[in-house]
Amino acid sequence: MKQFEAQLAWHRGSQPFLDQRYSRAHDWSFDGGITVRASSSPLSVPVPMSDPSCVDPEEALVAAASSCHMLFFLSLAAQRGFVVDTYHDHAVGTLDTDRDGKLSMTKIVLRPRVTWAGEAPDAAALAQIHHIAHEKCYIASSLKGEVVVEEAR
Repeated sequence: MKQFEAQLAWHRGSQPFLDQRYSRAHDWSFDGGITVRASSSPLSVPVPMSDPSCVDPEEALVAAASSCHMLFFLSLAAQRGFVVDTYHDHAVGTLDTDRDGKLSMTKIVLRPRVTWAGEAPDAAALAQIHHIAHEKCYIASSLKGEVVVEEAR
């Protein structure tokens, strides 16, 4: 078993609270020493209670799924002798009502664009690397919503 930790800190300060107009901005701190400013999404809680310059939990979830897939993809490509020069992804998550009537991240679409040094895998080999990376990605496996990988063109 492995455990991963993050610390979260929010402070009300002198702002009112009971009127629900308090700031949702807070800090995420991680073991490597980085602190990231976070907030609710302005799509969920309007500005000024949300801070659009911060990372929101929905964006973080989409980024985590994208990052997990990429890390397995890079390792699998290297194992097969393919050298990746760049990997860019424009991942999009859809927050919607699920089949149980709950608001949920119902789908995440990954659109990786990969450039290669030297020989690139053919379409079948590329699809297989993405398929195996998706199967190994425990972030995607942890979600009940669908995670889709679409190779960017």
